[in-house]
Amino acid sequence: MSRVIVITGPTAVGKTKLSIELAKKLNGEIINADAMQVYKGLNIGTAKVTEKEKENIPHHLFDIKEVEEEYSIYNYQKDCRKVIDNILRRNKTPILVGGTGLYIKAALYDYKLSEEKTNNTYDNLKTEEIYKELLKLDKDINIDKNNRRRLIRALNYYKENNTSISNNKTNKLLYDTIFIGLTTDREILYKKINQRVDNMIKNGLLGEIDSLKDSYKTSRILNSAIGYKEFYDYLENNKSLEDVVKEIKKNSRHYAKRQYTFFNNQMKVAWFDADFNNFERTIDKVIDYLN
Repeated sequence: MSRVIVITGPTAVGKTKLSIELAKKLNGEIINADAMQVYKGLNIGTAKVTEKEKENIPHHLFDIKEVEEEYSIYNYQKDCRKVIDNILRRNKTPILVGGTGLYIKAALYDYKLSEEKTNNTYDNLKTEEIYKELLKLDKDINIDKNNRRRLIRALNYYKENNTSISNNKTNKLLYDTIFIGLTTDREILYKKINQRVDNMIKNGLLGEIDSLKDSYKTSRILNSAIGYKEFYDYLENNKSLEDVVKEIKKNSRHYAKRQYTFFNNQMKVAWFDADFNNFERTIDKVIDYLN
């Protein structure tokens, strides 16, 4: 069986650029592994790959849902495995790219997931209250108590299946997989994140938000995704743009920390330092490792 390559790591480290170069050299096709990039219209705020950046490399599972639609980890598992199997049948290399660790694990490991029929969003509860409700049912669960989306999913899962979402986890891989992680010094990473947010504003994020403003009333994803949820109060004239930008930067930095923790605890990742002065050097090191 041909191998699957995963390129992961925190935001702003060069995953997209690396994926394109590997796809060109390894007869590969790219599969999105970012929970936000499955949605149409979330382009600037998610740093989604552009048509120019794709360089005619086939890309899968980008822009497949409207922001009002629900798309669960179960849906992604099913869709991603179908794409992986199709690429492998054509003797090409599937390259998963993104920083959503749960999506990567669900697609590649022997997770037994069921379709989620309960979609309670607990809008009447604060994140801390959802966490407390979950602990009443699942007292031993190990989960990020600040990640509202994961908390909601875990609570709904328990109510639907009468068992912990932790019980469907496994370390058994279904594919021959190599995990590549891009990393950099924490201080450099935070500077890159801050720069990226500033560039998003310059590149038209406000226009993108304006085009989505009517959807905030019905879209769960807009109210939970970093880079979008922070604008809710701005659209209601309750927060300044300066405060929104600061909040996005802070939330992005915190998310990067959580990503490192997840990848280091959940997968056997070979980490490579991103050389931002000469990224070709980083690409060469990864290719040498893969060969």
